[in-house]
Parts: sequence; structure tokens; C-alpha cells
Amino acid sequence: MNNLQSIEFFVPEIILVIVIIASLITDLFLKKTKTDIVGWVLLIGLIIVGLSIINLYDFAPTTLFSDMIVLDPFSSFIKIIILIATLLVIIASWNSNELNNYGKGEYFTVLGIMVFGLFLMASSVDMLMLYVSIEIVSIMSFILAGYLKLETRSNEAGLKYVIYGAFSSGVMLFGISIIFGLAGSTNYFQIQNSIIALDDTANASLIFALLMIFTGFGYKISAVPFHFWTPDVYEGSPTTITAYLSIAPKAAGFAMIIRFFHQVFSDGYGLNLDMVGATDMPWPEIIGLLAVVTMTLGNLVAIQQKSIKRMLAYSSIAHAGYMMLALPVLSFDAIEAVMIYLVVYLFMNLGAFFIVIMVKNNTGGETFDDFQGLGWKMPFVGGVMTLFMLSLTGLPPTAGFVGKLYIFKSLIGAGEDYYWLVFFGGVNSVISLYYYFNVVKLMYLSGERSKNISYPSKPIFGLLIVTALPSLLLGLYWNPLVSWIKDSLVFYTQTL
Repeated sequence: MNNLQSIEFFVPEIILVIVIIASLITDLFLKKTKTDIVGWVLLIGLIIVGLSIINLYDFAPTTLFSDMIVLDPFSSFIKIIILIATLLVIIASWNSNELNNYGKGEYFTVLGIMVFGLFLMASSVDMLMLYVSIEIVSIMSFILAGYLKLETRSNEAGLKYVIYGAFSSGVMLFGISIIFGLAGSTNYFQIQNSIIALDDTANASLIFALLMIFTGFGYKISAVPFHFWTPDVYEGSPTTITAYLSIAPKAAGFAMIIRFFHQVFSDGYGLNLDMVGATDMPWPEIIGLLAVVTMTLGNLVAIQQKSIKRMLAYSSIAHAGYMMLALPVLSFDAIEAVMIYLVVYLFMNLGAFFIVIMVKNNTGGETFDDFQGLGWKMPFVGGVMTLFMLSLTGLPPTAGFVGKLYIFKSLIGAGEDYYWLVFFGGVNSVISLYYYFNVVKLMYLSGERSKNISYPSKPIFGLLIVTALPSLLLGLYWNPLVSWIKDSLVFYTQTL
């Protein structure tokens, strides 16, 4: 589809660009103390963007702008996840004391630009467009991570993010150049056809290119050994941004991984990297091993943390590992499992971070000590936090259990070759039980019991309700979610 024809189906992104410009202009005429209004501009704009995405949901999958990006239900699904996360984080940002000394106009505008980049990540079917979208997201992430300019920790987070991000982007770009040299194109579909026709002499170059490209992918989803930036960046960033980085870029990252491997190396039933002729490389085993190492390291290091925020950072690495378990299979069942996991992880992880924001507002800290006796001082918050910890562990009847259940179901359905991944996934879930329940123990068995019961502010209360209800209800009745995902599991396919 040519550029003019594509505009009709690019409406959500066009509206988003208009909203970003409106945010910039609004910020110019506001005093520093009134910049929350920019958040309202972005919030209302994103709701309109969401409605436009829903309006395009039933359109036949197609490519836009000369096969650079694609419009299909899968990309629309990921965009909705990104929008939900962004809307909740905007509300949380209004109620975070960390940002009180800073103008929020630039903050909300940069957040909007980041959403635009994430949309392109979810829709890209061309390596150059994918790279551009990653860079948009990365640059905006650098700014937001270091937004607390008066805090050394935040400056350090921004600098480390820049260094690690620049390195991974450079490595990925080199891999893309090798793929272009081998295939003569950066379009996914043309790459697939060209790779099939390659002889065995190109195997080494292809393997090298794939490893370099996966470096960029691994960086975005915090997979080992590309995770080094995650703990420090998550700890130093504003807590609202930490919550956002743990969800939205991860969702877009898994979307781009799934789309790349599904569109380039899939036979329609599952991952088929053998078709590239690189039969001497046990690709499913390699990806599976990375998944196991990622979740194991994340869980083991999380045990040692004294900061809730840093613990949740390593927890985020572990959850990336759980989702990676499905990548060696990459069947439709496996992709469905990842999509379910992304939805449940959105609510349970954001909910946990919102409580961290509330506690930091009250105590000024984010260590485990700040949570002592919280279950008695604020029974509602303690109960909800317990629910989030149960869900993150993956215990029934929570949504987290359903997410892991579908991951394990896809692996068992793929055959005996993948049973070892189920075993390690189960063992890691047991390990995570220790540090998640340590939070629960501190809330109810440590500190002084207070007879004075208090409640969170109305906005935080609302955010906790919005995140807690899906974390519980999707663990009891998840059929509507599965039905929506099955309807969304439609990729644009092209045979050249």
C-alpha cells in the first residue's frame, strides 16, 4: 500500500502526533505548578487514540507505507496494552511526590513520544523501521530515567541507560547490515524468501547476524546477559517510570521478537530455524537456556535485595525469563500464552509499583523496612499488596497462575523436548515465593501493630482497585481474556 493510501489506516498514530504537539504547545503557556494539565491533554488524547485502534480492529490485515509497518489484530492488541499502562502511569504521576519539584510538561510530552515509538515497534515489518522505532523509545527512556535531575541516583540511571542502550543499538545495527547483505532487503517477507535460498556457506554469517540482532531484542526485554542496565536504571528512575519501563517497552519488545521470528523463521506451526540451513545450531535449546538463566538469575538476585524497588527490578528480569520460555516453540499456543502473560503482568506489576509509590510518599523510602506493619496500619493496602505478591508468584486463584499455566501448557503441548523448561519454570516459581512472601511477612509479622487505620488517597485507591480486580478476577474467570487474545492472534502474512 502506497503512502497516501496508508494514511487512512494510520489514524491512531496521526492522532497521537497531534496530541504530542498539543502537549508541547500547552506546556509553553503554563506555569511550572500547573503542568499537570499537560497530563490531562495526553490522557484524553490517548483515550481517543485507543478508540481509533478499536475502530480499526476488524479491518483486514495489511501493510502500510510500502511494507514498512503492518496493521493487524496482533499489533492492535499490543498497542492497547501499551495504552492501558500509559494511562495508569499518567494518573500515578499526578500523585507521586518524587515529581513535585519538577515541571511535568516535558515529562508527559516525552512519555507521549515514547508511546509513538512503542506503537511503531509493535507494527514494524522492516528492519530499518524497527531500528528507528527502538531508537525513538530508547532516547525517550533515557530522558525519563534521568528526569530527577537533582538526584545523583537518577543521573546515574540515565547515564548507564545511555551507555548500555548505545552499545546494544550499535551491535543490532551491525547485525541488520549483515542480514541486508545476505538477503538484499530489510523487509521481513523478502528476508524470509532470500534466507531459504541461501546455501550452507552463508550459515556462519547468518548465525552471527542473528546473535547480534538478538542483542538488541534482549536489551529491550532485559534478558540475560543483556540485563545489566535494568537494576540500576529501575532503582534510579522515578518510580512511575520504573513501573512503566517494566511493562510497556517489555510488551513492545516481545511483540517485535515474536513478529520477527514468526514472520521470518516460522513455518506457520512453530519456530523453524532449520530452514535457514543452520542445522548445526540447536536454536530452540539456546533460546530455552537463555530463558532459564534469565529467570534463575532474576529470582536468585532478587532474594538478596533490601529495596522493594530493586527487588521488583530483578523480579521483572525473572518474568521476562518466564515469557521467554515460550519463544523456543513459537507456536500459536505459545504466542497466545505470552499475550496472556503480558496482560496479567501489566496489572499485578503496576499494582505493586503503585503501592511502592504510596509508601514512598508517606515514608520517603522504598526499603523493606518501610513496609513493616503496613498490613495493620493500612489493611486495604496490605491485602492488595498480598494479592499482587501471590499473583507475581503464580499461585492460584490469581491471574499470575493463569499466565504461567498457559506458558507451561504450550511447552507440554510442544512435546517431550520442552519438558525441561517446564521443570525449571516450576522450580523458579518456588524460589520466587521466598522473596515475594518476605514482603507479606514484613507487612503482618514485623513492626508495631497500629490501632489507627489509615487509607490511601482517592487516586491511589482507584489505581489499586483497577489493578487488583483483574489480578484476582482473571485468575477465577479468564475465558473472555483468552477469547479476545484468540481473536487478536492474527498476523499479516505475505507470500512473495
